[in-house]
Amino acid sequence: MKYMLLIHSGAVDEQGGAPQCTVADWMAYDKDVRDAGILVSGESLADLVTATTVRVSPAGERTVTDGPFAETRELLGGFLVIDVPDLDTALDWAARCPGARDGGSVVVRPVADFGDFAG
Repeated sequence: MKYMLLIHSGAVDEQGGAPQCTVADWMAYDKDVRDAGILVSGESLADLVTATTVRVSPAGERTVTDGPFAETRELLGGFLVIDVPDLDTALDWAARCPGARDGGSVVVRPVADFGDFAG
């Protein structure tokens, strides 16, 4: 079953990185996921200042603003989609993720399978 791991950083340093994780930590985790043969896809997101938010009013009017302007210090830093047998295995991989450390979190969500609906 496929699960998406949404990796949230608890805080960022001056360079936009998560101070609790080193590049070596991320490279080791990436290697472990690849070596286990469970990686479906994954990406790290660009700096938060490059984000754009789109909202559509009930009247259908589009508003575009720079950034997400979240009221929290936590930010989405990237994601992985893994293919593992069950939720417990996905939770184990999420717990190993460097992004889950020191105030960060990894949200684990099953990927919906609409194959049965594909007329």
